[in-house]
Amino acid sequence: MRNFLIGTAVVLAGMASVQASNLNQTRYIAANCANCHGTNGNSVGGMESLSGYDREKFISVMKAYKSGERPATIMHQLSQGYSDEQVAAMADFFASQPRKR
Repeated sequence: MRNFLIGTAVVLAGMASVQASNLNQTRYIAANCANCHGTNGNSVGGMESLSGYDREKFISVMKAYKSGERPATIMHQLSQGYSDEQVAAMADFFASQPRKR
């Protein structure tokens, strides 16, 4: 039983490490958005806040920018640099951020 508990603890610690690594990687990617949309997606004005943004809407809007379906001054270019997996990770990140404004 003791070995089972130790093994379980090791697996859980490894999973937590991977999750923390993924979160840090996502924060790094999402930091690019801070230039216009504010830290953690909390805009101070001028641009829409991304904090608390609906996950599916975020993905849909990014796909529309990427395809050129949605007009933009710069987002159509920026969106080209993200994979679908990165967009989904950013969608999760911004959806989990508390909206301050």
